[in-house]
Amino acid sequence: MKRREFFAHGGAAAALMSAFPAGLAGLERETTPGGLERRSLGRTGEKLSVLGLGGVVVMNVTTEQAARTVGEAIDAGINYFDVAPSYGNAEDMLGPALEPYRKGVFLACKTQERTRDGANRELEQSLGKLRTDHLDLYQLHAVTQLADVDKILGPGGAIEAFEAARQAGKVRFLGFSAHSVEAAMALMDRFAFDTLLFPVNYATWQNGDFGPQVLARAQEKKMGILALKAMARGPYPEGASKTDKCWYQPLQDPAEIERALRFTLSHPVTAAIPPGNEELFRTALGMRQRLAPLSDAEVVEIKRMAQGQAPLFRHPSPEA
Repeated sequence: MKRREFFAHGGAAAALMSAFPAGLAGLERETTPGGLERRSLGRTGEKLSVLGLGGVVVMNVTTEQAARTVGEAIDAGINYFDVAPSYGNAEDMLGPALEPYRKGVFLACKTQERTRDGANRELEQSLGKLRTDHLDLYQLHAVTQLADVDKILGPGGAIEAFEAARQAGKVRFLGFSAHSVEAAMALMDRFAFDTLLFPVNYATWQNGDFGPQVLARAQEKKMGILALKAMARGPYPEGASKTDKCWYQPLQDPAEIERALRFTLSHPVTAAIPPGNEELFRTALGMRQRLAPLSDAEVVEIKRMAQGQAPLFRHPSPEA
C-alpha cells in the first residue's frame, strides 16, 4: 500500500473509532416478535439474521444431531448458514440437514484454493455435498498474505472461477474472509466484492488496531460486512485447557459473551457467526432478543473488559 493510501485509510479508521458506537443508519433493520433481528447485506438486497450458523457446529455430530441443530436455528430465526470444505465433514452433515429449508435460507461457502482450476473443482464438490444447485455467497477463505492476493487476482487465479460461476448461476454473490488487515484492504481495493467476512472483536479492536480501518473501507465500498470472532477472548494462554472446536480461547461468562456480541453488532455489521462449539452457539442463540447496540456507559465497560487482554489478531500483521 502506498504511503498516501495508508494515511487516507488511517483517517477513515480514526473517524470510525471516534464515532463508536457506530451508527447503524446505513443498515436496513427489521425485527420479529421473539425472533432474530435481520439486517441488510450491503448492496445485495438480502437481509440476514444478525446471528449465523457456522458449519463447524455440525462437524463430527450424528445425522440426527445435525438435523436437530439446524431445525433449532431455523426456529430461532436464523437464515444465514456458512460452511467450508476445511471444516472436516461439516458440508456432508449440513447438506442433508439444510435441504428441507434450502429455499428460505442464505447459504455461504468458501474455498482456500487460490487458482482457477482448484476453485472450480472445490466449488463443484461443495455444491454436491450441500445438495444445492447454487450458493448464495462464495468466498475466498482465510486470505492473510499479500502474495495470495496477487495469486488469486492474477492470470489463472481463483477470481476467474468465481466470476465464471456467477455468470453460470452457480453462485449469486462473491466475497472473501481475511485474517489480516493488509490482505483485506488489498482485496477490497482491487476487486468489487459484495461482502467480506472479518474478525470484529472488542479486544482486537482496542488492543490490536485490527478492524476499524477494514470496516471503514468496506462501508465506502457499500459492501456487506459479516463478522467472525465476536466471542473470542484471545489466544490460549500457555497450559490452558482448550474448548472443543475452538482454536482460540472463547469467552465463557454469559454476561461477557452478551457484551462482546453487542459490541460487534453495534458496528455496521450485518451478522456475526458464533464459535463452532455447540454449547457456545446455543448460548449465543439464547441471547437473540438481547443484542441491542451498546450504550455509552457500556462502551466504557467493554473497554475496561479488554484491558490487559492479548488480541487474537494485530495490525500490522507479521504474516501478511
